[in-house]
Amino acid sequence: MDDTQLLRYSRHILLDDLGLEGQERLLNARVLMIGAGGLGSSAGLFLGSAGVGHLTVVDHDVVDATNLQRQIAHNLARIGQPKAESMRAAIAAINPDVVVHTVTQRADDALLAELVAQADVVLDCTDNFTTRHAINHACFAQGKPLVSGAAIRMDGQLSVYDPRDATSPCYACVFPQTAGLEETRCATMGVFAPLVGIVGTMQAAEALKIASGIGSAMAGRLLMLDGRRMEWTDIRLPRLSSCPVCANRSTH
Repeated sequence: MDDTQLLRYSRHILLDDLGLEGQERLLNARVLMIGAGGLGSSAGLFLGSAGVGHLTVVDHDVVDATNLQRQIAHNLARIGQPKAESMRAAIAAINPDVVVHTVTQRADDALLAELVAQADVVLDCTDNFTTRHAINHACFAQGKPLVSGAAIRMDGQLSVYDPRDATSPCYACVFPQTAGLEETRCATMGVFAPLVGIVGTMQAAEALKIASGIGSAMAGRLLMLDGRRMEWTDIRLPRLSSCPVCANRSTH
């Protein structure tokens, strides 16, 4: 770490929980973020400003005027640009030392298998169940911790699914693919702008704690935010013994 970095990250280095060693780990970390919309905007900016060394951003969509109400990484000048590229520009304006690799295609099984294998921690900032389940499957197949967030209407949620923890459930334990859950999207249901910032920022916090060696205490928990009352509910999540994704995981 050079003198410029020591100054830039001095407020991190002062933290007993993080310190110089933790910041060095962040500078060497490889983080994968799928989704550069509302959640990804806030998460990506904090990952970049905090000094994550390598960040891969996956998003097949382009910036639209309707995004600007909540997706703070994007701006009017970048309407029509791929969101992943816009995210890279936003991070570069804050911290040009971060290496941002962009992937402007849909996150299918083959792509996820390749990218998850290269990452230390994965953030799911997407907005549909199919992709969420694909990300979960890839993370548990590769043994990589997954930080999952969601926000719709006036509600948000956050959890960490960690295959390294024998007691941790996976996303499919909590939201089984066979449950027939109704797909909800902000394009039709709406979303309160600050909620995606709150949840996305918390995703960044959990990912940074994992990458720096502090560790996350969120595995096996689901935090649910009622944005109307600004109240959090903390739910304990057990593993599902019959889960097709993680039931055969070793407990040793």
